[in-house]
Amino acid sequence: MKKSALIIGFVWPEPNSSAAGQNMMGIIHALVQGGWEVRFASAATDSQHKADFSAVGITLDCITLNDSSFDHYVAELDPSIVIFDRFMTEEQFSWRVRHVCPHALRIINSEDLHSLRHTRHQAIKSNQPVPQTCDIYSEITQREIAAILRSDLTLVISEHEQWILNNQFGIPAQQLMHLPLLETEFKCTSPAFSQRKDFVWIGNFRHAPNWDATLQLKQHIWPRIKQKLPDVRLSVMGAYPPKKATQLEDHKSGFVVNGWVEDIAKSLPSYRVMLAPIRFGAGVKGKLLAAMQARMPSVTTAVGAEGIAPSSKWPGAVADNWQDFVDHAVKLYLDEAYWCEQQARIEEVLKPKFDSKTNKRALLMRITHLCEDVETHRASLPMQFVVWQQTLRCTQYMSQWIEEKNKPRI
Repeated sequence: MKKSALIIGFVWPEPNSSAAGQNMMGIIHALVQGGWEVRFASAATDSQHKADFSAVGITLDCITLNDSSFDHYVAELDPSIVIFDRFMTEEQFSWRVRHVCPHALRIINSEDLHSLRHTRHQAIKSNQPVPQTCDIYSEITQREIAAILRSDLTLVISEHEQWILNNQFGIPAQQLMHLPLLETEFKCTSPAFSQRKDFVWIGNFRHAPNWDATLQLKQHIWPRIKQKLPDVRLSVMGAYPPKKATQLEDHKSGFVVNGWVEDIAKSLPSYRVMLAPIRFGAGVKGKLLAAMQARMPSVTTAVGAEGIAPSSKWPGAVADNWQDFVDHAVKLYLDEAYWCEQQARIEEVLKPKFDSKTNKRALLMRITHLCEDVETHRASLPMQFVVWQQTLRCTQYMSQWIEEKNKPRI
């Protein structure tokens, strides 16, 4: 079997900026270790924080949206599998791949369900309870589900999201694969309770749930913690901090905005407790796994813990009421015995689900199995044929119209 893979990225992966970047690099490493020849292509603008692909030994290609040059590009590559990074990339390129390379296995790397994140964000804006499932009436939901139905396999990062796709939308189990976050492991020191101090929060500021969480810390949580712990500080870390974020810094109150951190493995273990008041979002929160890798208990919300561990087993505390959140944070910070008890829970959360080696092997086995007989697999997915029917392919025709419109006229 030919082992060539093309990954089409929505953005260039930034493993030091986001969990999504770490996860994508994990998929790339799994393929390379499995003997696959990998190329990564994207229409995104260049990024100063993108991964060092030369160290991985894969080829990068810049491609163009709404342009038939991609057809020639993918025809020449003739890949065995094509992985679309997020459903928006599938919308743009899958019909071209299907036309030129009909036998290539088409896979969506969902990262998280954008429709679930969008539904929850809208609820927060309307001061409504955060829902557990997606809004079926939302255009984003309909687009994302259609993309999943069109594809041969979708990688789902959270068990909760797999449940939604199975039960709310009836996506067949053979069309989905639960693949927990990859490449979240890192080696670091593990100082004792007495050698750590202060609180920390980390999140890419371009991600709306992270900015919202930063505001919750500034406006509602940190002032209450500071009243009880006047000598502590909160370090706010994350890539791409906008001016509105840096302006939140207040050394007098101990609210410090550090922004981009080159090596989180070196800085994170010095802190005692992570605070993650995430009100909306989806997927698995890499920042909380990073805290666990640093052997640090955390306080988060039900949304933050989703896809990682139930509240009853969380290494720290889960609270959606801000006063309860503060009380748990203060107790963790002051009570060494309680802190050590919660720290001891970390291994039982990480080992069963977030073992990258095990998860990479499972991914390679699933891909190999599907590639051996993709047509039989597709025959078990009748809805895939329905959504590829011409009357439902507006994204293809819009792309072709844009390309024609952009051609120079004589």
